[in-house]
Amino acid sequence: MSSSVPGPRLAVVEGVLERITYANEENGYTVARVDTGRGAGDLLTVVGSLLGAQPGEALRMEGRWGSHPQYGKQFTVENYTTLLPATVQGIRRYLGSGLVKGIGPVFADRITSHFGLETLDIIEKEPARLIEVPGLGPKRTKKIAAAWEEQKAIKEVMVFLQTVGVSTSIAVRIYKKYGDASISVVKNEPYRLAADVWGIGFLTADKIAQSVGIPHDSPERVKAGLQYALSQSTDQGHCFLPEEQLIADAVKLLQVDTGLVIECLAELAEDPEGVVRETVPGPEGEPVTAVYLIPFHRAELSLAAQVLRLLRTDEDRLPAFRDVAWDKALAWLSERTGASLAPEQEEAVRLALTRKVAVLTGGPGCGKSFTVRSIVELARAKKAKVVLAAPTGRAAKRLAELTGAEASTVHRLLELKPGGDAAYDRDRPLDADLVVVDEASMLDLLLANKLVKAVAPGAHLLLVGDVDQLPSVGAGEVLGDLLAPDSPVPAVRLTRIFRQAQQSGVVTNAHRINAGQHPLTTGLPDFFLFAEEETEDAGRLAVEVAARRIPAKFGLDPRRDVQVLAPMHRGPAGAGTLNGLLQQAITPARPDVPEKRFGGRVFRVGDKVTQIRNNYDKGANGVFNGTVGVVTSLDVVEQRLTVRTEEDEEVPYEFDELDELAHAYAVTIHRSQGSEYPAVVIPITTGAWMMLQRNLLYTAVTRAKRLVVLVGSRKAIGQAVRTVTAGRRCTALAHRLGGLSPTGAKGAG
Repeated sequence: MSSSVPGPRLAVVEGVLERITYANEENGYTVARVDTGRGAGDLLTVVGSLLGAQPGEALRMEGRWGSHPQYGKQFTVENYTTLLPATVQGIRRYLGSGLVKGIGPVFADRITSHFGLETLDIIEKEPARLIEVPGLGPKRTKKIAAAWEEQKAIKEVMVFLQTVGVSTSIAVRIYKKYGDASISVVKNEPYRLAADVWGIGFLTADKIAQSVGIPHDSPERVKAGLQYALSQSTDQGHCFLPEEQLIADAVKLLQVDTGLVIECLAELAEDPEGVVRETVPGPEGEPVTAVYLIPFHRAELSLAAQVLRLLRTDEDRLPAFRDVAWDKALAWLSERTGASLAPEQEEAVRLALTRKVAVLTGGPGCGKSFTVRSIVELARAKKAKVVLAAPTGRAAKRLAELTGAEASTVHRLLELKPGGDAAYDRDRPLDADLVVVDEASMLDLLLANKLVKAVAPGAHLLLVGDVDQLPSVGAGEVLGDLLAPDSPVPAVRLTRIFRQAQQSGVVTNAHRINAGQHPLTTGLPDFFLFAEEETEDAGRLAVEVAARRIPAKFGLDPRRDVQVLAPMHRGPAGAGTLNGLLQQAITPARPDVPEKRFGGRVFRVGDKVTQIRNNYDKGANGVFNGTVGVVTSLDVVEQRLTVRTEEDEEVPYEFDELDELAHAYAVTIHRSQGSEYPAVVIPITTGAWMMLQRNLLYTAVTRAKRLVVLVGSRKAIGQAVRTVTAGRRCTALAHRLGGLSPTGAKGAG
């Protein structure tokens, strides 16, 4: 990247990159130390864009000399090329630096001892000869040759991408997606990157497009911007956007004329792979022109049609309950379980076993779990095939413990395959008479559609969840829509808090918060408030409480049993900052614990981590946004770490995939849905003012089984309790359920 700034001619420096002291993954800005061969351990500080350079590499750098008030003389790099090292020692260092997967310091030493100065030539031209080196079998030899080739190709792509300002980690991902076609795609179709490559949004693609000369008002740019604005809205939970809002958002994003945006939107609506426009009732019941991305429109039509199909079929896979003597059945049940059902629980049991689709909702302590257990007991007594599932590993484990039957995640149940298609669907339904899904408030539109499609005609589907919690992380508000006033789906809401639950401060306060009352924070053995007005102090205190005080007082494991839940990611009391502090407290750096620095984060064995995107290609049936696990091994030579997930699956991650993982000592409340922890610590400060809403605090409190500690200000708690979430999500599922005949959505989904 040569600079246009006038000034002295570029100077040239050659040297071996010894270590990188700082690297910004986003813009490639790097601070490094280089050995220029002056001896006496004298290293030069270089700064600038050193995208893709690895310790051990010899570099030829062009740039300018300068001075830093604190660090003294330094060299600012404007561009560089890699020189292959010319000494045996240099080659050994170069190969042992982790540059080539499969070669660590030990093998680097053996290979260079055997081939000397010819080493790099041999790897390049006669890699099969590596087998001459003691301990290198044909398998590893092949792997080294492949890694060397890939490294070379990625370098070329990186050097080109450097000129258009793309970071190293994204360059690697572009190469993995397009291989040798990478440079051509970047030059000619940069907006494809936003759709095809995870981690490249429209804004990055737009920057690349600008640097390869695509005009600001090109229709290709405007259409990509419109689709980006829609996909951003699905990240906010909306299934569609009203047309006027979409046009306004796109004009603001793209800084182009409204007329051009309207024209391009019309073209997209004509394109079978573009968008769908349809008039639906808006949030206030008024007709709006809704604009959908195609997958969300298909899924909404399909989900409504499938629910109605299940409700209206004459087939019944639980015929025994049509004319059962309920008083006898319920008496048998209470003998078996040792407790009798309340009237509203009895109603839920009848509903689940006699209606094809039903919803059971209610807050903590109202007996949802016992009701589910009773439904499953009765169904199994009649030899029914019962299948149990939940959206997360933790929730599935809890459901299995409760019912004494096997339960799995929805993803595993459907056997999702790479690309996201399910092994079970309408053509190959699940072999189940009753499907029970717990924590159904977490089901987003796309997953709910896949699930309902896999339920066989005549089978019964029971969705169980707390509709007062936050809606799903993904688009839609499925549980809320199924419970809408005009919904044809029968439902029971449990409202009575059972006596033993009334003794729990956690349950009492959850219901107080839900009713708009301030939680009680004194005199309870399981619910505490540590008052702290300053956001930064509250963040530090939350870490102290989670890492030290709770483990000391209650004997809980700070990694396994205690979870910090923050209203937001950013800020001094946000999940991002707290993760760094909690990692220092719980899994500090130790000489015997291997670690890998990636971007601004350090991963260590023992770290608690979470997956932050759906990846259908990982694990047995994909690894999904929100899956939590612990890092169990980290191999610097093979450049891979392994995570053991909550579902007890060992999942490997290559080092260049680490941007899919984030630390999970602290997570946002949104990300904690469907999970349950012995203890939760909730920093709640005025710094998160915009996020403070009743269902957010309610969701956080209801994650705790035994203990809640709020850390922060009473004023912030008051704001959360008073604020009822403004505005529903844009979804038309309730409308489609109310007014759609099953034949009206033929071919949907």
